[in-house]
Amino acid sequence: MTTGTFKTSGPALAARDGQTARSAPCPADAALAVRGMTVSYGEKPAVFSVDATFPAGAMSAIIGPNGAGKSTFLKAALGLIPRLSGEVLVFGHPVEMARSRIAYVPQRASVDWDFPTTVMDVVQMGLYRRVGLLGRLSGKMTARARECLDRVGIADFAHRQIGQLSGGQQQRVFLARALAQDADLYLLDEPFAGVDAATERAIIDVLKGLKDDGKAVVAVHHDLATVRRYFDHVFLINVRKIAEGPVTSAFTTEALQATYGGRLAATHLDDLAVVSGP
Repeated sequence: MTTGTFKTSGPALAARDGQTARSAPCPADAALAVRGMTVSYGEKPAVFSVDATFPAGAMSAIIGPNGAGKSTFLKAALGLIPRLSGEVLVFGHPVEMARSRIAYVPQRASVDWDFPTTVMDVVQMGLYRRVGLLGRLSGKMTARARECLDRVGIADFAHRQIGQLSGGQQQRVFLARALAQDADLYLLDEPFAGVDAATERAIIDVLKGLKDDGKAVVAVHHDLATVRRYFDHVFLINVRKIAEGPVTSAFTTEALQATYGGRLAATHLDDLAVVSGP
């Protein structure tokens, strides 16, 4: 592993025609750096030989069609599912040594919302890293949990059962739990899926506030129309890495066409992306 800073002059484009490009060194100053990741379900790779770099102090989107490996990539980076190969660094350290600096918001559909627990209980789970599962939360920590609920706009629902909430309210609860962890890197799996417009605005305001505080945000994202408005950096994947870099230079018609394999109409692509070429 090298400790020097890795720089590129523009968006990084992946090797094509099934060829695998040699992995570049992991940059020591990246919030999240992945090199050579492969994940397989059975004989078919879900993520193949992927390199990715997500900068600190920025909002990054992971973009790709359904089945492209976006959520698999995020879970494998966290170690929630096994990797066949690959190195994952968080702020220059192996992910296993940096878990205290990471907060994760899973897909809402993956949560058992019938579990008998309250909104406050869920948010306080984000604080047990500090006291241990058998530790007691101090009054200061309980106040911290309430502050996080207030930040996402659902303080009035603190004692409600999570199963009684709307989809947007449920998503806010898990964002509040992540805020309670006071992490440096926030990883979110489709945070805007199935939420109303008001919740989406509330979530993006919180995430931009985290960025303003110097935190790094990485989110799996589906709505191509909001990429340029919400994010600074983009990573496009379809099993293999297609492209990555600043939104202004990497979110191009060419990259989108390669990522979605012709599934998007050409006129729609031009509306979405920064047009490639002179």
